[in-house]
Amino acid sequence: MKKFLMAALLLVTMVFAGCGGGDTAKPEEQKIIIGLDDEYAPMGFKNEQNEIIGFDVDLAKEAAKRLGSQVEFKAIDWNSKEAELKSGRIDIIWNGLDITPERQENMLFSNPYMDNRQIVFLKKGNDQGIHSEADLAGKSVGTQAGSTAEAYIDKNAALKDSFSEFKTYGDYVSAFMDLENGRIDALICDEIVGRYAMSKQGDKFDALDVTVGPVSQFGFAFRKDNTELRDKVQKVFDEMVKDGTASKISEQWFGADLIKKK
Repeated sequence: MKKFLMAALLLVTMVFAGCGGGDTAKPEEQKIIIGLDDEYAPMGFKNEQNEIIGFDVDLAKEAAKRLGSQVEFKAIDWNSKEAELKSGRIDIIWNGLDITPERQENMLFSNPYMDNRQIVFLKKGNDQGIHSEADLAGKSVGTQAGSTAEAYIDKNAALKDSFSEFKTYGDYVSAFMDLENGRIDALICDEIVGRYAMSKQGDKFDALDVTVGPVSQFGFAFRKDNTELRDKVQKVFDEMVKDGTASKISEQWFGADLIKKK
């Protein structure tokens, strides 16, 4: 009986070893879930094959690759982005997100990686003599709900009250459609996003060199207490900037290197 038990124990040990036990086992890869507005071209959006692509998507994929992690991109309601992050349903917001004092109270940000400003877009040929934000008085003005432009306008009652109408949209696709169809006179939009939209829409819009509000900076955001993940991602992103990978991705999407350098 003793010999039988010894033989059985040896057999069990061999079976477990053969199934990948011991030092040969590989731990399951960590998955990073990134939340984004999937209609926010060129930062993150769906192509004709319903795949999520974009400038920030390419940056995030490269960072995850260097971390040895899987990555999943999850479309979220942009107005609920802070709740999505705080709840743990997503790990990072990486989607042309402006760094603001209000957001810093609820989210942990990376270092800025790109400058951004809000500018005015008009329907092509619809010159309305707009040379500053003050010239928007009496105009029907639109922007995206939850955007930096909306936050700025909401804080400036005199500017907002000067508009004949102020409309917000769930995404810039709908906003540009209303601008094209004359439902609004002017659209305030992230310059990077707006110029990319113009390149895909043909000769339908004019971009004015009129800045509305302060120039902001993009960062990617984490839960307040998730300093470990923030530091890991920041480290590999800094390497991407240093070795030129981030600049190469920028060139592919914008035809220019828009990445901030230290």
